[in-house]
Amino acid sequence: MTLLSTTLLAFSMSTDAFAAAVGKGTVIDHPRFREALRTGLIFGVVEGLTPLLGWAIGRGASHYIQAWDHWVVFILLLALGIRMIRGGLSTPDPDEATAAPRGHAWWLVAATAMITSIDALTVGIGLAFMETNIFLTALAIGLATTLMATLGVMLGRRLGVLIGQRVEVLGGVILIGIGTTILTEHLGLW
Repeated sequence: MTLLSTTLLAFSMSTDAFAAAVGKGTVIDHPRFREALRTGLIFGVVEGLTPLLGWAIGRGASHYIQAWDHWVVFILLLALGIRMIRGGLSTPDPDEATAAPRGHAWWLVAATAMITSIDALTVGIGLAFMETNIFLTALAIGLATTLMATLGVMLGRRLGVLIGQRVEVLGGVILIGIGTTILTEHLGLW
Protein backbone atom coordinates (compact mmCIF):
# COMPACT_ATOMS: atom_id res chain seq x y z
CA MET A 1 0.00 0.00 0.00
CA THR A 2 1.18 3.50 -0.76
CA LEU A 3 1.37 6.33 1.76
CA LEU A 4 -1.71 7.89 0.17
CA SER A 5 -3.68 4.63 0.42
CA THR A 6 -2.65 4.18 4.04
CA THR A 7 -3.63 7.76 4.89
CA LEU A 8 -6.99 7.46 3.14
CA LEU A 9 -7.63 4.12 4.80
CA ALA A 10 -6.72 5.53 8.23
CA PHE A 11 -9.06 8.50 7.90
CA SER A 12 -11.89 6.44 6.38
CA MET A 13 -11.61 4.04 9.33
CA SER A 14 -11.91 7.02 11.69
CA THR A 15 -15.13 8.41 10.24
CA ASP A 16 -17.44 6.17 12.24
CA ALA A 17 -15.52 7.07 15.42
CA PHE A 18 -15.82 10.73 14.41
CA ALA A 19 -19.58 10.34 13.97
CA ALA A 20 -19.91 8.63 17.36
CA ALA A 21 -17.73 11.30 18.98
CA VAL A 22 -19.83 14.08 17.46
CA GLY A 23 -22.88 12.36 18.92
CA LYS A 24 -21.17 12.21 22.32
CA GLY A 25 -20.18 15.86 22.02
CA THR A 26 -23.77 16.87 21.38
CA VAL A 27 -24.97 15.38 24.67
CA ILE A 28 -22.05 16.43 26.90
CA ASP A 29 -22.62 19.73 28.68
CA HIS A 30 -19.87 21.98 27.29
CA PRO A 31 -17.17 19.36 26.59
CA ARG A 32 -13.67 20.35 27.64
CA PHE A 33 -10.56 19.50 25.66
CA ARG A 34 -9.42 17.04 28.34
CA GLU A 35 -12.66 15.05 28.02
CA ALA A 36 -12.43 15.19 24.22
CA LEU A 37 -8.80 14.00 24.26
CA ARG A 38 -9.62 11.16 26.69
CA THR A 39 -12.42 10.06 24.37
CA GLY A 40 -10.13 10.37 21.35
CA LEU A 41 -7.37 8.31 22.97
CA ILE A 42 -9.76 5.52 23.95
CA PHE A 43 -11.18 5.39 20.41
CA GLY A 44 -7.68 5.59 18.90
CA VAL A 45 -6.19 2.78 20.98
CA VAL A 46 -9.10 0.44 20.32
CA GLU A 47 -9.25 1.33 16.62
CA GLY A 48 -5.46 0.87 16.33
CA LEU A 49 -5.44 -2.56 17.98
CA THR A 50 -8.33 -4.15 16.10
CA PRO A 51 -6.64 -4.21 12.66
CA LEU A 52 -3.74 -6.07 14.29
CA LEU A 53 -6.15 -8.69 15.59
CA GLY A 54 -7.85 -8.93 12.19
CA TRP A 55 -4.47 -9.19 10.46
CA ALA A 56 -3.49 -12.10 12.72
CA ILE A 57 -6.75 -13.87 11.91
CA GLY A 58 -6.29 -13.21 8.18
CA ARG A 59 -2.68 -14.40 8.21
CA GLY A 60 -3.81 -17.69 9.69
CA ALA A 61 -6.24 -18.19 6.82
CA SER A 62 -4.18 -16.61 4.01
CA HIS A 63 -2.62 -19.78 2.62
CA TYR A 64 -6.10 -21.29 2.17
CA ILE A 65 -7.40 -18.52 -0.08
CA GLN A 66 -4.27 -17.07 -1.68
CA ALA A 67 -5.57 -17.50 -5.25
CA TRP A 68 -8.56 -15.21 -4.71
CA ASP A 69 -7.39 -12.99 -1.84
CA HIS A 70 -7.90 -9.82 -3.92
CA TRP A 71 -11.59 -10.70 -4.21
CA VAL A 72 -11.80 -11.16 -0.43
CA VAL A 73 -10.28 -7.72 0.16
CA PHE A 74 -12.57 -6.14 -2.44
CA ILE A 75 -15.72 -7.77 -1.03
CA LEU A 76 -14.82 -6.87 2.57
CA LEU A 77 -14.12 -3.23 1.70
CA LEU A 78 -17.21 -3.02 -0.53
CA ALA A 79 -19.44 -4.43 2.23
CA LEU A 80 -17.95 -2.09 4.84
CA GLY A 81 -18.24 0.88 2.51
CA ILE A 82 -21.89 0.15 1.79
CA ARG A 83 -22.60 -0.31 5.51
CA MET A 84 -20.93 3.01 6.32
CA ILE A 85 -22.82 4.82 3.54
CA ARG A 86 -26.13 3.36 4.73
CA GLY A 87 -25.32 4.36 8.33
CA GLY A 88 -24.40 7.87 7.22
CA LEU A 89 -27.63 8.28 5.28
CA SER A 90 -29.88 6.93 8.04
CA THR A 91 -31.99 9.25 10.16
CA PRO A 92 -30.49 9.97 13.59
CA ASP A 93 -32.40 8.76 16.65
CA PRO A 94 -33.97 11.80 18.40
CA ASP A 95 -33.97 9.98 21.77
CA GLU A 96 -30.15 10.00 21.84
CA ALA A 97 -29.96 13.71 22.72
CA THR A 98 -32.13 13.75 25.85
CA ALA A 99 -29.58 14.23 28.64
CA ALA A 100 -26.60 16.54 29.02
CA PRO A 101 -23.97 14.82 31.18
CA ARG A 102 -20.57 16.38 31.97
CA GLY A 103 -18.78 13.39 30.44
CA HIS A 104 -19.04 9.68 29.79
CA ALA A 105 -17.70 6.78 31.81
CA TRP A 106 -14.51 5.34 30.27
CA TRP A 107 -16.13 1.90 29.91
CA LEU A 108 -19.01 3.42 27.92
CA VAL A 109 -16.56 5.17 25.62
CA ALA A 110 -14.52 1.94 25.29
CA ALA A 111 -17.66 -0.08 24.47
CA THR A 112 -18.62 2.46 21.81
CA ALA A 113 -15.07 2.38 20.44
CA MET A 114 -15.17 -1.42 20.21
CA ILE A 115 -18.46 -1.29 18.33
CA THR A 116 -17.16 1.28 15.86
CA SER A 117 -13.90 -0.66 15.37
CA ILE A 118 -15.48 -3.82 13.97
CA ASP A 119 -14.78 -2.43 10.50
CA ALA A 120 -11.09 -1.98 11.40
CA LEU A 121 -10.99 -5.65 12.43
CA THR A 122 -12.39 -6.61 9.05
CA VAL A 123 -9.94 -4.33 7.25
CA GLY A 124 -7.13 -5.99 9.23
CA ILE A 125 -8.26 -9.36 7.88
CA GLY A 126 -8.13 -7.96 4.36
CA LEU A 127 -4.70 -6.42 4.92
CA ALA A 128 -3.30 -9.85 5.77
CA PHE A 129 -3.54 -10.68 2.06
CA MET A 130 -1.62 -7.61 0.91
CA GLU A 131 1.96 -6.37 1.02
CA THR A 132 1.67 -3.81 3.79
CA ASN A 133 3.33 -2.98 7.07
CA ILE A 134 0.42 -3.77 9.41
CA PHE A 135 2.06 -2.03 12.37
CA LEU A 136 2.44 1.29 10.54
CA THR A 137 -1.06 0.95 9.09
CA ALA A 138 -2.54 0.19 12.53
CA LEU A 139 -0.61 3.13 14.01
CA ALA A 140 -1.93 5.41 11.26
CA ILE A 141 -5.50 4.21 11.92
CA GLY A 142 -5.07 4.74 15.67
CA LEU A 143 -3.61 8.23 15.27
CA ALA A 144 -6.22 9.31 12.72
CA THR A 145 -8.99 7.99 14.97
CA THR A 146 -7.57 9.77 18.03
CA LEU A 147 -7.47 13.03 16.09
CA MET A 148 -10.91 12.62 14.53
CA ALA A 149 -12.66 11.46 17.73
CA THR A 150 -11.12 14.31 19.76
CA LEU A 151 -12.18 16.78 17.11
CA GLY A 152 -15.63 15.15 16.92
CA VAL A 153 -16.33 15.65 20.62
CA MET A 154 -15.22 19.29 20.46
CA LEU A 155 -17.28 19.98 17.35
CA GLY A 156 -20.27 17.97 18.53
CA ARG A 157 -21.90 20.81 20.40
CA ARG A 158 -21.88 23.01 17.33
CA LEU A 159 -22.30 20.59 14.44
CA GLY A 160 -24.83 18.13 15.79
CA VAL A 161 -25.27 14.48 14.93
CA LEU A 162 -26.29 15.10 11.31
CA ILE A 163 -22.87 16.26 10.09
CA GLY A 164 -21.12 13.41 11.90
CA GLN A 165 -23.22 10.85 10.11
CA ARG A 166 -22.60 12.47 6.73
CA VAL A 167 -18.83 12.16 7.19
CA GLU A 168 -19.37 8.40 7.48
CA VAL A 169 -20.69 8.44 3.88
CA LEU A 170 -17.36 9.85 2.70
CA GLY A 171 -15.51 7.13 4.61
CA GLY A 172 -17.64 4.47 2.93
CA VAL A 173 -16.97 5.88 -0.54
CA ILE A 174 -13.22 5.92 0.18
CA LEU A 175 -13.26 2.27 1.30
CA ILE A 176 -15.11 1.22 -1.85
CA GLY A 177 -12.57 3.17 -3.91
CA ILE A 178 -9.61 1.49 -2.21
CA GLY A 179 -11.18 -1.96 -2.67
CA THR A 180 -11.88 -1.28 -6.35
CA THR A 181 -8.31 -0.05 -6.89
CA ILE A 182 -6.86 -3.18 -5.25
CA LEU A 183 -9.06 -5.44 -7.37
CA THR A 184 -8.36 -3.69 -10.69
CA GLU A 185 -4.60 -3.61 -10.02
CA HIS A 186 -4.56 -7.30 -9.10
CA LEU A 187 -6.57 -8.26 -12.18
CA GLY A 188 -4.28 -6.16 -14.38
CA LEU A 189 -7.06 -3.79 -15.41
CA TRP A 190 -5.21 -0.72 -14.17
